[in-house]
Amino acid sequence: MKAFYAFILLFVFSGAAAQQKDLPSVTLTDLDGKKIDFASFAKEEKPVIVSFWATWCGPCLKELAAIHDVYDEWQKETGVKLIAVSIDDAKSVKRVKPLVNGKGWDYTVLLDTNHDLKRAMNVVNVPFTAVIYKGKVVYKHTSYTPGVEKELIKQVKAAMK
Repeated sequence: MKAFYAFILLFVFSGAAAQQKDLPSVTLTDLDGKKIDFASFAKEEKPVIVSFWATWCGPCLKELAAIHDVYDEWQKETGVKLIAVSIDDAKSVKRVKPLVNGKGWDYTVLLDTNHDLKRAMNVVNVPFTAVIYKGKVVYKHTSYTPGVEKELIKQVKAAMK
């Protein structure tokens, strides 16, 4: 029972800390080779969902597929944008573009092959998903369970109020 309460406290404090962080300035590459400073997403007026994932991560692929099923509806309702940050390394990065094209994902996909952004945002495991609104991380979660996307859109809407 103590472990449960310790976990809850850790979760609450990590959520509070997440709400105070600014976006790190890390240059990433998109699938066309264009360089993008991650901090530029702080200028977005609409919420941004950032999903750290990898081609070898089954739960990551399930989460992105689940979001894909409702993404058009979310965009119409909230204007949210999803940035999928691949942490595939130099060996597996060549699988990213064919996978994204095969799945039909219309997300902005960025490559973090050196894990610079992953380290800057203290991402330990994937999937790691965060909601950013007006330059601040307002929500984050790790792992994937079916239905977690409902909590994600709930947090997007809450951030906009």
